[in-house]
Order: sequence, then structure tokens, then C-alpha cells
Amino acid sequence: MDRRFFIKAAIASLAPGATAGAAYGLFESGWLQITRHTVPLRNLPTEFEGTTVAFLTDIHHGPFTSLEYVHTIVRTALSLEPDLILLGGDYSLKDGKYIGPCFEALSALKAPLGVYGVLGNHDYWHGLTETRNGFAAAGIQELTNRHVWLERRGARVCLAGVDDKWMGQVDVRAALGDARDTDAVLLLSHNPDVAEKMKDTRVGLMLSGHTHGGQVVFPTGEAPFVPSHYGQKYLKGFVQAPTTQVYVSRGLGTTSAPFRVGSRPELTLITLAAEARRDRA
Repeated sequence: MDRRFFIKAAIASLAPGATAGAAYGLFESGWLQITRHTVPLRNLPTEFEGTTVAFLTDIHHGPFTSLEYVHTIVRTALSLEPDLILLGGDYSLKDGKYIGPCFEALSALKAPLGVYGVLGNHDYWHGLTETRNGFAAAGIQELTNRHVWLERRGARVCLAGVDDKWMGQVDVRAALGDARDTDAVLLLSHNPDVAEKMKDTRVGLMLSGHTHGGQVVFPTGEAPFVPSHYGQKYLKGFVQAPTTQVYVSRGLGTTSAPFRVGSRPELTLITLAAEARRDRA
């Protein structure tokens, strides 16, 4: 029922000049935008000041998102020369046949601190085993309720990931493991709703996707459909959750309908800062 509502609302939003509007929506769906933000991460060691993180999520390779577009995403990410690359889940759409080619393209991703990712709901729907095999074949480390320590000149940062909220079993405690309150902790969660009831105060920043920024957004800035239990709160961008700050990416692909309006696909480049400052440019 949610998908039918989304499609009807999207069509309604394009009613004036429907043909031209639909053509624009198709154009915007491939109009990739690089968004750059400087984000403070609590307890960040001096050695990690200025570390750049490329965040790619909701690629959805499938009938609406071509393999050439996936290669464009990869080339764009590499051109930014990030220190770390993170993937936020939902790699395919509609059919498991799209999983292997997507990860073959993603295998070109390389970064000094590594490439890591988590699962999304579509990865369960279209082929969990195939997706996990894709991670392994591409040399991407899967962070499902686990963490790794990123190290630089004797200092370290905890990078953790949790399972998908809709289809998996989220376990923040297991994900953070031996991280202390004095450590810098970055958490990956496909679904931003995880942050709303998360009580663990060790997480300094959570990166999420899932909502597509609404995919179709009215001139008022609100979307007719947001796949979240909290309405527009986790639509996009920076959100202050009860215990942590969250950045919600608009994602890269599309679902339900092959267009975007007022919500361009986003590849995010985050620069980590030790000081309490944030650049929302």
C-alpha cells in the first residue's frame, strides 16, 4: 500500500505539465550531486583531523539504475580521493540478477583506510547470500553488528555498523563492542530510525540512507512519502537524534518510480573535524 501511495503522490506532484515534469524527473534521477560537509566527531584524535569519508548509499542497480550509472558513481567517488569509503546498503532493485554486476563495479573502490558497508532492506529482499558474496568478491568489509578499528600513527577510531532495522536484527551493543566513552565512534545504519531509540551514548555520528530524501519533494520541502516511523524528521541531511547526530543521505538510485523531483541523487563527502564546528555548504 505504501508503494501505491508513493506512486500516486508522485504523479500528483507532476500534474501541471505532466509530460515535461516526468521528463525532468527522469533527468534529475541521474543528476548526481556531490555534497560536502565538515562534521565534528566527538573524541576525534588529532591524527584523524581532516579525514575524508565518501558515503554512498541506496545505489539500487536494477531496471531504473543502469550499470553505467553505477560506474559513474564509482569514478566520481574515486576522483574525490577519500581516505575512507562507506556504503549504506540497498545495492540492487527488483531482482537478484543485478547484485553481482553491481558489486563487480563497486570492486574498483579503493581508499587508504578501506571500504566498508552495511546491509539494507532490499539486500534481504533480493538476495542476502548473493549480496554477502558480492561484498567478499569486491573486497568490501561487511559491518553487520560489528566494528573495526581504524588506525593512524598510534591513534584509532571505531567504525561500526548495524543490521537493517526492517529485515535484520539491530544490535548496537554488539556493533560497538569494546569501544569506550572516550573513543571516537562512527556508526553505519541503513535505516536512520535506529537512532531514535538508540540509548548508547558512545556513538558520535551515524550515517544513514534509506529515505531517498523523499525522492519526490514538494516546493514546501516536505515529501509525500518517507519510509520512516518519524515522518519528515529523518528525510535528509543533518538530524539531531536523542543521543547522537545523524546524517541522512538522499541516496543514489530510485525505487518504486524511476524519477526524482526536488531530491537529486547524492554522493556525500564528509570531512571529520575534532572541533565542534559544522559546514553545511
